[in-house]
Amino acid sequence: MRMRWAIAIGLLGVVLAVVSALGNAQNFSVLYNFGSMSGDPVNPQGQLIAQGLDGNLYSTTESGGTNGNGTVFAVSPDGVLRVIYGSFDIGTTGGLPTGGLTLGTDGNFYGVNQAGGNIGYGTIFKITTDGTLTILHNFGGKDGATPFAPPIQGRDGNFYGTTWRGGKGHGVVYRLTSAGKFAVLHRFNETDGAGPIAALIQASDRSFYGTTLGGGTYGDGTVFTMTGGGKFSTVYMFDGPTGIEPSTQLVEGKDGFYGTTISGGTYGLGEVFKVTSAGQITVIYSFVGGNSGDGRDPEGGLLLTPQGGVYGTTYQGGKDKDGTIYRISAAGVYHTIHQFNGKSGSGPGATLAQHTTGLIYGDTFVGGTPGRGVFYGLNAGLKPFVKLLTYSGKHGQTVGILGQGFTGATAVSFNGTPASFNVISDTYMTATVPKMATTGVVKVTTASGTLKSHKNFVII
Repeated sequence: MRMRWAIAIGLLGVVLAVVSALGNAQNFSVLYNFGSMSGDPVNPQGQLIAQGLDGNLYSTTESGGTNGNGTVFAVSPDGVLRVIYGSFDIGTTGGLPTGGLTLGTDGNFYGVNQAGGNIGYGTIFKITTDGTLTILHNFGGKDGATPFAPPIQGRDGNFYGTTWRGGKGHGVVYRLTSAGKFAVLHRFNETDGAGPIAALIQASDRSFYGTTLGGGTYGDGTVFTMTGGGKFSTVYMFDGPTGIEPSTQLVEGKDGFYGTTISGGTYGLGEVFKVTSAGQITVIYSFVGGNSGDGRDPEGGLLLTPQGGVYGTTYQGGKDKDGTIYRISAAGVYHTIHQFNGKSGSGPGATLAQHTTGLIYGDTFVGGTPGRGVFYGLNAGLKPFVKLLTYSGKHGQTVGILGQGFTGATAVSFNGTPASFNVISDTYMTATVPKMATTGVVKVTTASGTLKSHKNFVII
């Protein structure tokens, strides 16, 4: 593992501005050069970029800000950056917020600091869009240390996450209730995995899935699963040819879970893999590197779009060796979409994020004009859609919906059943799950057309 891990205008105007900036399908554009202003975020390593209720994108950097200990920042879809919080002090608040942010059902963001806090082993925090920071937990070593990835919110409303170290020395899986009660669910012992640095996902079977950077029989990392009650099992242990160092959040497809490894595979330069819940693994693609235009070292995770396309990045590779953006099919058909060249950024390590406009966004660790990384956009010709703040719930429950063009919306339905709704802004609305609704797609009818959710809403 490389030590750098440790180390408004109206929305219609925004969308038009972004489309103009990005141009035609598969067009790439640098939207912001980090380090351009005093106190700026610099060298972003955040794995996760979250879309907020206001339509802006939110993430973290472990460097920059007033004290140099990292920032929380927001970027509008057309590239206007705002520092939300830039005064991490290590001692009290903690510092070095590496892993990005996740959005809670309350509209606030959740993240972690890998260092500092009252005890010194890192913190879990909540932050509002106006920069109000609340420390939710201080890690003490035995209950975890050095968290890299933000917690995710489960269907039960509680938060679940991992730490790279602590516990028995190899990291833990934890749960933090909405009331603030913290519990360790599993302590890794190296045999069953070591060093989880990726965020968890909650799958359609309601279990949580994740990866460890190392450990397992061969020391090359694992895929694991756990119930909300803490029942743990190892799904797969990597062995070199099937990959080494899975470092990113998995994505769930119709036929299994997809992810990447930093190294290993046929050429030792990383791979894209699929693994089933039963532990059957398939190497989808092994990176070649060299001068082929192919990438290597895919430190960023995968983006599964509503249209079914899978997109990712490689930290190195391409003709200028500054990294790439690629698209890949489940059958392993691979296309390089963009090759970074220093000026357009270098070292893309974050998992790509798709805005509900359909546009794709990401950032790079270095490169750009000051050389401190860039925030970029990619128009891949993908259609707008809606995201839900939760994808499961009971009849009568209120659900938040992200999107655009909601002003003047005329209808919302859950798998075809009409629902009552309330438009909060052009980019955010709520809807009540109707009594007769069944599991399926949520649709919002706007003046410009019908927008569909990218996943089914599951009726509990």
